[in-house]
Amino acid sequence: MFVTLACTALFLVAQQTDATVPVERGQRLEVNAYGGEISVSTWARNAVRVEADPSARTRIEISRTATRVEVRTEGRRGTPELLDLRVTVPAWMPLDLSGVYTDISVDGARGPISAETVQGDISVNGGSELVSLQSVEGNVSLKGAKGRIEVHSVNQDVEVSGSSGEITAETVNGSITLRRVDATSVSATTVNGDVEYDGPVKNGGRYSLSSHNGDLTLVVAPGTNASMAVSTFNGEFESEFPVTLTETKKGRRFSFTLGTGSAQVTLESFQGTIQLVRPGERSDRDKDEHED
Repeated sequence: MFVTLACTALFLVAQQTDATVPVERGQRLEVNAYGGEISVSTWARNAVRVEADPSARTRIEISRTATRVEVRTEGRRGTPELLDLRVTVPAWMPLDLSGVYTDISVDGARGPISAETVQGDISVNGGSELVSLQSVEGNVSLKGAKGRIEVHSVNQDVEVSGSSGEITAETVNGSITLRRVDATSVSATTVNGDVEYDGPVKNGGRYSLSSHNGDLTLVVAPGTNASMAVSTFNGEFESEFPVTLTETKKGRRFSFTLGTGSAQVTLESFQGTIQLVRPGERSDRDKDEHED
């Protein structure tokens, strides 16, 4: 079914939904689902397709204006039931996705993405400009993004891979893994979890990794130019290549320089071990541990 909606018009669906709405550049998609799953994929058409199987207690509202297409689940009497929404969009379309008890997945988007849920996982492949992903009780995973990246959780893990730009990653009770990233700046912070950064340390870049009760692992390629500041407190410092440490303050605070010292790198862990490893060493170690 191909549906053309006038500005501010509302399309209500109570039974099985398969509706297609034409869109044009300059519009964004906003989806709000109380619970269930929001699954977004892309196609070559300038249209948004919405598929779902709502119950008699839940309806889907689809509205269209000059600047946005909005999809929302509503309860007919009280709280909506859990509902899975399958949405297909043009790859260029900006996305604003939100829910409460909602898992969110996106595959193939090339525009800005905002995804926020309370109790659910977020998994995104793609995105550019600003990509902001936030969950309280769920894992957050992002790959293939470019631009300003902000990924947050509270009680689960955060992972970014195959992405580039400026990265901010935060969680409280979870680990942070940044692999195959090409970042000009990184801020990765957790309280009870490990932090791993595997990517180039670029000249002029700024990189900050910190954990209170977890280990930090930084992959350092030969030829890296960085000024390193290390704070281990009750933990340990290990390096797979020789460095000359200088104590700069009381306690276990050290600094040293690699090459010209162009990049600024800060590594802080109160009770964890800080490790500097060469490329490939981390994956070899993980392989050995898995075999054991």
